Amino acid sequence: MRCKERLQEFLTENGVSFQIEQHRVAYTAQDLAAAEHISGRQVAKVVVAMADGDVIMLVLPASGHVDLGKLRQTLAAKEVWLAKEEEFATHFPDCEVGAMPPFGNLYGVPVYVDQALSRANEIVFPAGSHTESVRMSYAAYEALAHPAVLDFASKSMLAQF
Repeated sequence: MRCKERLQEFLTENGVSFQIEQHRVAYTAQDLAAAEHISGRQVAKVVVAMADGDVIMLVLPASGHVDLGKLRQTLAAKEVWLAKEEEFATHFPDCEVGAMPPFGNLYGVPVYVDQALSRANEIVFPAGSHTESVRMSYAAYEALAHPAVLDFASKSMLAQF
């Protein structure tokens, strides 16, 4: 099963309202915002990191940046770093690298959402490819993904909200 199909099935089974949208190729969250003609604050960017050797999924607005020091402190971890492709690609075998949806729970990966994104009414995120995205309410996303909502984005990014 492809990533998009896995995601669609999960959302449909849970009775969530969502739209799948086609767009030009977008390799970054900011590209996705431009392709969808929306603010980067609505695009849920997925960043995969390692915390004490375990893969974790971080979800934040496209315009945000992960503050690794803040994240390490918040998670009470000894070591935190941004994962390299070879460290996480096998965890998301049916998704294009860099286009994973923010549902780590579908892949056995813990999900952490930055508090800035939790203020969005609606979010858009990759549907497993660089040419398709999903649009849905943040509340529905949170109810299904069960992320821990933390403060891990850089302060300069938070000033934009």
